[in-house]
Amino acid sequence: MKIRTVEELSDKLDKELAWRKIELSALKSLIDSKSFASGKRKALLRSGITMLYAHWEGFVKEAANSYLEFVAMQKLPYNQLANNFIALAMKDRLDEAKETEKATIYNEVAEFFMTKLNERSVIKYEFRIATSNLSSSVFKEIICMIGLDYSFYKSKEVLIDEKLLGKRNIIAHGNYLDIDEKDYDELHRIVIEMMDTLRNQIDNAAATKEYCCQSPSNTSS
Repeated sequence: MKIRTVEELSDKLDKELAWRKIELSALKSLIDSKSFASGKRKALLRSGITMLYAHWEGFVKEAANSYLEFVAMQKLPYNQLANNFIALAMKDRLDEAKETEKATIYNEVAEFFMTKLNERSVIKYEFRIATSNLSSSVFKEIICMIGLDYSFYKSKEVLIDEKLLGKRNIIAHGNYLDIDEKDYDELHRIVIEMMDTLRNQIDNAAATKEYCCQSPSNTSS
């Protein structure tokens, strides 16, 4: 079922976030119970890091692609889309031109910008946004791609890169890593906070039509 309305998008985001929170909460409850021997608790903490990263990456991928699908399903003319979505819609043509170096394709791109911006947009959205090894720089590009504000996440970059992705990679590659429980608690809290924030940003962007270009009256001071 395609995501065509704000309500359908909101429901999708809610469902995606809910099951992830339940699973992460269940794992944290096990860690907090202190009913396991030290060795088992350390194993749970290492598992907790990999699960936090998995749900963070998974939610970013699902949420961003769902929003992109919603925007694509609005089928607005290109000249009614925000610049980031025009850029995304044109990326395939520009990539093709770059790969082939054919003048005809470059001419088509130029003609599009000169004469066809009033046509109904076509945005490829299926599996468009990849999130493998989701560093802060990759995440920032995703946020830019879908036209959201990155400022909230700026202060989280070191945490994303070192405490989340970095430690996950060490563990996932089969190396031993001792995880401090206080660090895990902080990471759990902030990952949930970032997922909540991203969910709210996308929901608000859809509801207030941030995917549309701003009129001159809205951009003037």
